[in-house]
Amino acid sequence: MLNARILIVDDQEANVILLERMLRNAGYTQIETTMDPTSVCALYQANRYDLILLDLQMPVMDGFEVMEQIKKIESDYLPVLVITAQPGHKLRALNGGARDFVSKPFDLVEVQTRIRNMLEVRLLYRKLADYNQVLERTVLERTAELRASEARFKSFTELSSDWYWEQDAQGNFTSVSGPVFEMLGIDPKQTATQAGSATDRNAAGRAQLAAKIAARQPFVDLLFTRSTADGRMQVLQVSGEPIFDDASRFAGYRGIGMDVTDRVAPTLPQ
Repeated sequence: MLNARILIVDDQEANVILLERMLRNAGYTQIETTMDPTSVCALYQANRYDLILLDLQMPVMDGFEVMEQIKKIESDYLPVLVITAQPGHKLRALNGGARDFVSKPFDLVEVQTRIRNMLEVRLLYRKLADYNQVLERTVLERTAELRASEARFKSFTELSSDWYWEQDAQGNFTSVSGPVFEMLGIDPKQTATQAGSATDRNAAGRAQLAAKIAARQPFVDLLFTRSTADGRMQVLQVSGEPIFDDASRFAGYRGIGMDVTDRVAPTLPQ
């Protein structure tokens, strides 16, 4: 905290000397001063002080105008402690964005205490802002990693299957990757069981799939046979797993499928 950057703004040289001497005696090391209020905005833009000790009554530009200028740079947190001899200015200064005030003539103990309290808050605010930036970067990095992982999964799925599918709790297709509908010759509005009933010539396989779905169980490499439009037999292999939401409620199924006719058909009974 003693390394915090502090700017003293007062048009009275005696006040500047007094405040600077008090701060250095208290151990603060990075102190700058100016008696020109019109220079404060540029100084803050360049240095982003942790605290500005700002006199309100100054010629050319008063402290209220200085605060309005700083707000154009620092809209979230105005690190200003105002100095005033006018009781009526205190509330106006706080409403204008100042964080605290000290009265003239100075009570040095009070001034030191208010400065320390303001710097503690300011440094905690900066730590929070830094943490939020780190958190935001982490979220962006994790999002990028997730997208890369999803891309790898999709690529792997495409290599290991002809299509990827997802269905909701009612059995309606919600996501399909690949020519599943063309390959199966079904209406996208059909459920998995309806599609199986329409295309499968293997009643035992159809019953096994229905039982798995009813029990919310995964199924692996189930075979279905269907007749194509030109009369050929097509053999399809399907695997799937149930999906559950954050409340552990059943949300549907997802899985992969592939055409294994060339590999499996010769081994099936005609």
